[in-house]
Amino acid sequence: MENSTLGRLFQKLWHGADYTYEQWLDSPDILADDLRLMKEAHCNVMSVGMFGWVLLEPEEGQYNFSWLDRLMDELAVHDIAAMLGTPSASPPVWLSKKYPETRRVNAQGQRQPHKVRQNFCYTSPIYREKVHNINRMLAERYQNHPALLLWHVSNEYGGYGGVQCHCDLCYSAFKEWLKARYTSLDALNHAWWTTFWGNRYSDWDQIEPVDEHGHGLMLDWKRFMSDQALEFYKAETGPLREITPNIPITTNFMRPDASLDYWRFAEHVDVISWDNYPLWHHGDDEAAAIETSFFHDLHRSYKQGLPFLMLESTPSVTNWQGVSRLKQPGMHKLSSLQAVAHGGNSVQYFQWRQSRGGWEKFHGAVITHLNTPDTRVFREVSDVGTTLEELSAIASSTNKAAVAMLYDLENGWALNNAQIPRSIGKQYQETCYAHYATFWRQGVTVDVVNGAADLSGYKLVIAPMLYMMQAGLAEQIEAFVQAGGVFVTTYLSGMVDETDLCFLNGYPPALRRTLGIYVEEIDALTDPQQGTITFREGNDLQVSGSYAFRQYAELIHLETAASVAEYASEFYAGSPAITVNAHGSGKAYFMAARTDKALLQDFYGAIIKSENLRRAIQPKLPSGVTAQVRENDKQRFVFLMNFTNEKKHVELGEDSFTDAETGSAVGQSIMLEGYGIRILEASINS
Repeated sequence: MENSTLGRLFQKLWHGADYTYEQWLDSPDILADDLRLMKEAHCNVMSVGMFGWVLLEPEEGQYNFSWLDRLMDELAVHDIAAMLGTPSASPPVWLSKKYPETRRVNAQGQRQPHKVRQNFCYTSPIYREKVHNINRMLAERYQNHPALLLWHVSNEYGGYGGVQCHCDLCYSAFKEWLKARYTSLDALNHAWWTTFWGNRYSDWDQIEPVDEHGHGLMLDWKRFMSDQALEFYKAETGPLREITPNIPITTNFMRPDASLDYWRFAEHVDVISWDNYPLWHHGDDEAAAIETSFFHDLHRSYKQGLPFLMLESTPSVTNWQGVSRLKQPGMHKLSSLQAVAHGGNSVQYFQWRQSRGGWEKFHGAVITHLNTPDTRVFREVSDVGTTLEELSAIASSTNKAAVAMLYDLENGWALNNAQIPRSIGKQYQETCYAHYATFWRQGVTVDVVNGAADLSGYKLVIAPMLYMMQAGLAEQIEAFVQAGGVFVTTYLSGMVDETDLCFLNGYPPALRRTLGIYVEEIDALTDPQQGTITFREGNDLQVSGSYAFRQYAELIHLETAASVAEYASEFYAGSPAITVNAHGSGKAYFMAARTDKALLQDFYGAIIKSENLRRAIQPKLPSGVTAQVRENDKQRFVFLMNFTNEKKHVELGEDSFTDAETGSAVGQSIMLEGYGIRILEASINS
């Protein structure tokens, strides 16, 4: 879909919630009350209908749209847009009972009963047919409805048990998928290295994806199930694309732990949305903020910087995280606008009205069981709504990054399954956060990309723990460096190809040329153990001192690279631990060990300085404070955010700012309250 078609969606900032009106049909006055309160809370959008299949089709072939008609009509009258859900996430009981093939089969071959949600087989032709039918009826009925803003397709693909189904239909489809990928069993046996332990296949029907020891097998099984979910999504959206070609489509992503390759999904989604549930006030709010910012940047990057939607968050607490603390004063506004700062164009909640029964009856909501707006949560939600209205000009702005973090979901799958000398605590995601953190603390915008991204527009590309090298990626990285880019990678990188086969003779040739080193051995340290790395005098980063390393340490040999820092402990003391290689017009750094926060901060701080990477504001930010920038052709918006409970004094430098909410001039410094946020505005030429 062309960006011009998304014009209505991106012309304002959206504020709303999941509204499960179908739960309240026995309360005839509740809709009028809710609509009044929605306007009072400055809400302009509601997600509706995604769990309403059994009420839309209470028996097979018998339909009742009256309740949804009334809801859609009243939303339109009150100038509230609808993100209309398709209901595939929760099939009716009658469907699951009449058509048992639609229910998943576990790895032990047991057909699952009807339960929870998402308990359906993505391959089942019957289920696809039933979903197609109900979606066609929705599209035909509401195609010209004035409230319809966006199709909210299904709900959290991959949630509640992931995507795996071990039924005969899925196994048959998996074998066809493998035939298309490998063509022959000989090619498959080589790719999976099945001669190990004598597991060579002589017939396609022998393949069963149940053995975690078959790394190539299980990696392809995850790829296949992700592809099946995508094919199901494409089939589900078929009637929507046909009947409502000008209505954008989204499906709510989660953190990338759902066994889905969201990079591939993103190609078929018009606007990215995701469900954001950080653990605030569990100890280190800065760490939680860094992690959340990373995922906001990831969701912005799925569509190359196009604004995303935060489709779910909690206005207060969850009921499923084990421990979910109340947000301290200020945190709701701060965490909501954090999404906007990183490129989001909506703040939405699960849910509008708290359910009376069921699994999430104690999940937070805008309207709680008290059934009154006279609550702290409602006042804070209303305050966010007011702010979003005042900041409508931000909707047309974007985030521009000179730094890219390469985060590959398939790489994470392969690495998590790898049996290496230290197989516990590999922490791929956490390591990416650690390398991202310095840029967050210094207010430098980062895109989070995958190996298919065009790297040419970046100054710096970072690829921590790039264990699996997809075909062509090493050559792409080499071209980026030769053209003048700076590349950083680490231990546990370049070890296997896309089928999880180890490379021979060192790193892949292009990456070995780019880095100017090769690895001979990997040392694994226990958690209590740590060693020391010392920077060499006169190194190109001008970093000095000694720092700790832990858990992983690779023993490397220099070819064309120079040593920046050396191990100062263990039997490999004196050998290189951090290297730099000049290659073409650029350079590539290799970090051979997992290091502490202090080293990463000084290392990347030096690169930020040497490469003159743009920061949101030039003066140093206080601890726990970050700054993020969105801009359009005329305006620059700087979000200053304090993720501590202490007041922070922030110097602004020589730029001239006004307060984006009040329009008043801002001096050369400001005071941020604990969990405070200020949004500053400047002319693009200032």
